[in-house]
Amino acid sequence: MTYHPKSDFIATMIERGFLADCTDYQGLDDALTSGVQTAYIGYDATAQSLHVGHLMNIMVLRWFQKLGHKPITLMGGGTTKVGDPSFRSDERPLLGPEQIDANIAGMQKVFDKYLSYDDSDAGALMLNNAEWLDDLNYLDFLRDIGRHFSVNRMLSFESVKSRLDREQSLSFLEFNYMILQAYDFLELNRRYSCILQMGGSDQWGNIVNGIDLTRRVLDHEIYGLTTPLLTTSDGRKMGKSQGGAIWLNGDMLPPYEFWQFWRNTTDADVGRFLKIFTELPVDECDRMGALQGSEINEAKIRLANEVTTLLHGPEAAAKAEATAREVFEKGGVGGDLPTLTLTAEDLGDGISIVQLIVKSGLAKSGKEAKRLISENGARLDDAPLTDAGLMIDAAALSSPIKLSAGKKRHALVQLG
Repeated sequence: MTYHPKSDFIATMIERGFLADCTDYQGLDDALTSGVQTAYIGYDATAQSLHVGHLMNIMVLRWFQKLGHKPITLMGGGTTKVGDPSFRSDERPLLGPEQIDANIAGMQKVFDKYLSYDDSDAGALMLNNAEWLDDLNYLDFLRDIGRHFSVNRMLSFESVKSRLDREQSLSFLEFNYMILQAYDFLELNRRYSCILQMGGSDQWGNIVNGIDLTRRVLDHEIYGLTTPLLTTSDGRKMGKSQGGAIWLNGDMLPPYEFWQFWRNTTDADVGRFLKIFTELPVDECDRMGALQGSEINEAKIRLANEVTTLLHGPEAAAKAEATAREVFEKGGVGGDLPTLTLTAEDLGDGISIVQLIVKSGLAKSGKEAKRLISENGARLDDAPLTDAGLMIDAAALSSPIKLSAGKKRHALVQLG
């Protein structure tokens, strides 16, 4: 990209690898240098926690605030009732209002770690689009807003086209989603002078819709900026692991497991992830990303510590590192490992090692656990585990045992 920005925010976006596209670089850059501006990212309340896949855009909001501007986290209390069809193969299950409110409360815990919600000029705002969507009059909305949308154009958007090309049903309910999201931008501009919507590059069509609508109805100049869809160097979608989503709420994923996820980053991704997910200077990120051999492992530990400190605090990061060093370097057990506690009833006369590997989350099925054992990937108290028929009884659990899958995934099993 050849554009040389004047604003600190766009310069940071480019330098740290956050920027995929922008509707008007020059216009946005000028606006950002003329005073405090307001930007938003929308989040539908489909789960009780955000996950690592959201973290890139949370960091974008954090940088926006750090560099003197006002971020809005817009919770989709209204739009979650409809469901975003973007790049999905099926319709989202519809949630009730109680579940939506509970999900928003869970997500808010995460935002509080990254943004300052206060009364200052750059103080973040937590808003809910149910505020203006819940009481819309359908006929008024059709007449005032619906007339600005071309169905032909909406059908040309990649998110809709991909669904229709696969001959998968797209309900009228979902088709309305992009109109509601565009209306969010209009309302945020009208109510809070918000000039910028940001989001992943899969949201480009929805963002452009909002800009067009606001120009037509209010004749205001507003902007869109997207971040790249993040994949690891081996092509996997960021944030997915063998155990499922990497949640950001500590009660859904222990800080040690979160730390371990970053410690297990592939060598080729270290420099890039340091720039995106930490606030270390760019030249320091580049230096660490270029390390080789055993030195790159120290860079991974630094990455894990920095990201975990931002989310869970410095004590959790230090505790996770201490546990990891105890487990890996000293062959110890480590008090912060994921722990499976069995009752005497669970144990009965004995439980198979295969069941324990599954119950402790190191394998998804008995078949996968047996394959792990047969391929010499499983260990019991750091010794190779070769017998898939091994039974564990109360005597074997007189003290906790440590199970390992490969070199990096461990769990404790104890008798409660």
